[in-house]
Amino acid sequence: MTLFEPVALGAIMLRNRIVMAPMTRSRADEDEAATALMRDYYRQRASAGLIISEGTHPSPHGKGYIRTPGIYDARQIAAWREVTDAVHAEGGSIVLQIMHVGRIASHLNKRADAETVGPSPIRARGQIVTAAGMADFDQPRELLLAEIPGVIEEFAAASRNAITAGFDGVELHCTSGYLPAQFLSSGTNLRQDRYGGGPQARIRFIVETLEAMCGAVGADRVGFRICPGNPFNDIHDDAPVETYGCLLAAAAPLGLAYLHLIDVPNPQVDSLALARKAWTGNLILNEGMTRPRAERLLRDGVAAAFSFGRPFIANPDLVHRMRHDLPLADFDPATLYTPGPEGYTDYAALE
Repeated sequence: MTLFEPVALGAIMLRNRIVMAPMTRSRADEDEAATALMRDYYRQRASAGLIISEGTHPSPHGKGYIRTPGIYDARQIAAWREVTDAVHAEGGSIVLQIMHVGRIASHLNKRADAETVGPSPIRARGQIVTAAGMADFDQPRELLLAEIPGVIEEFAAASRNAITAGFDGVELHCTSGYLPAQFLSSGTNLRQDRYGGGPQARIRFIVETLEAMCGAVGADRVGFRICPGNPFNDIHDDAPVETYGCLLAAAAPLGLAYLHLIDVPNPQVDSLALARKAWTGNLILNEGMTRPRAERLLRDGVAAAFSFGRPFIANPDLVHRMRHDLPLADFDPATLYTPGPEGYTDYAALE
């Protein structure tokens, strides 16, 4: 068994086990639609066994960052269709990562009628890039209990739109301090209703969202991404082992296509050990991957596939380079989020 052999994750077929991780690149247009530049970017990297798209918001309220794409209106769906068609024409597979940022947002990056919401009215510490410069994160409005089913439906509708746009599946973004992680974590969820309190209540939003997405497109086309104990974007949980253990136990029977785990060293929790204990389905493993490490973990039966993020930025032909042990190019960090082709589609392939 090697990284270059095909594998099925539910109904999603991969021609190899090398996955392109989701990465925000801020190249969408003013209507939050994918562009021809984005089409070319993803097409260049279609030799990956699976591409997981950049985080894409399911509604205007879910947007946080500048120039990020949505999947909630007809123009956005049509624009994404050009991307998926280009990837499929190259023999690749691609899923859409659905990302509602919750409180990690500025109104300066949103449409005028969009709100910044969260499980509790707790402003995140930190700032965000806007066209006007750096700005403090917005003060979020606490979602009313009666509003939560509508937010969950946004994820289900985004999943249906993704399939209409030609994606092979969808991934729920449950980390990096965004809305699902805000509901999950004791430091950001102070609710006293059925979505707050102990871990069994705090996992409810994610579990119900996954169920809604499965109902929309089929469980075998749905994955989710976690990083237990990740403090990014001012997120904190008092007992991540208990919280994520509850989440994985509840998600395991759903028959999902995969769990995408970011395995970051953390003194509070051994994420990989927790996942191997609580998760019985397909696992995509992320963070600090190299070919030798991935091959060892594959031989040991630890994961079905392995995702690489930044190596794909400057190496659109990463699979070819890994297969033939060719050197990897370095990316320019100054152009990660700038508009235009520089540092985006102008990296050369060796093939």
